[in-house]
Amino acid sequence: MAVPLGSSTGEIRVTRQRQARSARTSRVTSKVIIYTLLVLGGALFTVPFFWMVTTSLKTMGQVLMFPPIWIPLPPQWENYARAWAYLPFGRFVLNTAIVTSVSSLGYLLSSSLVAFGFSRLRFSGRDTLFMVLLATFMLPSQVTLIPQFLLFQRLGWLNTLLPLIVPPYFGSAFYIFLLRQFMMSLPMELDEAARIDGAGSLRIFSTIIVPLARPALATVAIMAFMYNWNDFFGPLIYLTSPDKMTLAVGLQLFRGRFETEFNVLMAAATMAILPVFIVFFLTQKTFVEGIALTGIKG
Repeated sequence: MAVPLGSSTGEIRVTRQRQARSARTSRVTSKVIIYTLLVLGGALFTVPFFWMVTTSLKTMGQVLMFPPIWIPLPPQWENYARAWAYLPFGRFVLNTAIVTSVSSLGYLLSSSLVAFGFSRLRFSGRDTLFMVLLATFMLPSQVTLIPQFLLFQRLGWLNTLLPLIVPPYFGSAFYIFLLRQFMMSLPMELDEAARIDGAGSLRIFSTIIVPLARPALATVAIMAFMYNWNDFFGPLIYLTSPDKMTLAVGLQLFRGRFETEFNVLMAAATMAILPVFIVFFLTQKTFVEGIALTGIKG
């Protein structure tokens, strides 16, 4: 009886080893397929950016060649110097930096304060007001464009940077929603303990909530930076003078009336989009963590 028992145990062991190897093979195969699809998808999405960079290093003759030249030899680095000197490119960069920094600060200050009120303070009609705030998501920007334009015209703000940097200080429904979701995940006992020690709402906000909400605030700051840096519609509507234009609008001035130097235009576009890539790659971990944490509690 001992031999059949040992033989049965050995068969069971062999069967389990085969099942384990099969499971490992299945997991490895699925990972290989997923990673392959991700690499192919990532490569597909980087083709336009790669084409823009390579075009910025070509001569005008190479730009128009067919079949296209993917790697220009020798690279024409002087296209970047020509793009910088072709128009007041430095002024475009300065205007964009001013609008982006001041607007991002406005979004952080206003949205965080409103989110604090909706998440940590108790008052009559709080949930109703928050639902009204969320309802503004259904309003396209084109609906409020004409009233805003007339308002800024009456104020004498047209062809200035004020229509681009003042509205962010009145908050953004999307950023308020993100910050509120994160702040609601923080224990209310922190506020109660601080109030027992004599702290007011602003003290609680500045010394307790803001330090704990750094991941969500960083996410809002990154999103506001990318939005304002790439914003085309707002500057197009409110700005007319070249010395007031931002990068997104200024790039269209590189288009000639009868002929466009696409290599110089692509060099300017590469310089314009480079800060966004740098900021995103340096902060992508914080950005992903902040997005994940904002959905902890509804």
